[in-house]
Amino acid sequence: MSDEPAVRELRLVVTADDYEAALHFYRDVLGLPERAAFSSPGGHVTILEAGRATLEITDPNHAAFIDDVEVGRRVAGQIRVAFQVGDSAAVTAKLAAAGAEVIAEPTRTPWNSLNSRLEAPAALQLTLFEELGEDPA
Repeated sequence: MSDEPAVRELRLVVTADDYEAALHFYRDVLGLPERAAFSSPGGHVTILEAGRATLEITDPNHAAFIDDVEVGRRVAGQIRVAFQVGDSAAVTAKLAAAGAEVIAEPTRTPWNSLNSRLEAPAALQLTLFEELGEDPA
């Protein structure tokens, strides 16, 4: 039995109708470094680094709970992308200035993070979360 994990990388593949706008938003505004780019006749793909990846699986009841905490109502679809950032308020403002729609400003969660919610290019709903450390209570 090998100690190597069966999966070495999680790669979320998003098809964007406006490729250039989505690439600009995620690479240039959010700041995801470009790992590689390839083209095909009439097409393009860019692979962006997004730090450590995890796959979060939730049931509908808990998804509704998360939406209620972060937004106050059920808003997410089947897929929501969450990025851990150093300053959720500043990054939320930066992404909003670049065209993302803020659904909910940063809110302190019961799990002690500061989370905001946005509608972003390529039809992705984003959570930006800033870990706040130990609960001061």
